[in-house]
Amino acid sequence: MKDLLISITQGLVDNPNEVSVDVDEPNEEGVVVYHLHVAQSDMGRVIGKQGRIAKAIRVVMRAAANRKDAKISVEID
Repeated sequence: MKDLLISITQGLVDNPNEVSVDVDEPNEEGVVVYHLHVAQSDMGRVIGKQGRIAKAIRVVMRAAANRKDAKISVEID
């Protein structure tokens, strides 16, 4: 899951070497939180107009997690 998030994000940004993901342990509801970190100059590219790209990234990640019967959340830091 982490590799999927990194590969999606690296295709969007100008500085793919600065993309990193931190993964939290599952909380009491079983949700694993993925914290996405990108360069400050790439923040707009990852979020997109009105958050459309960020929403699309979250949809793809939730669909991949659904196939593995997992619950995830993606936060862009």
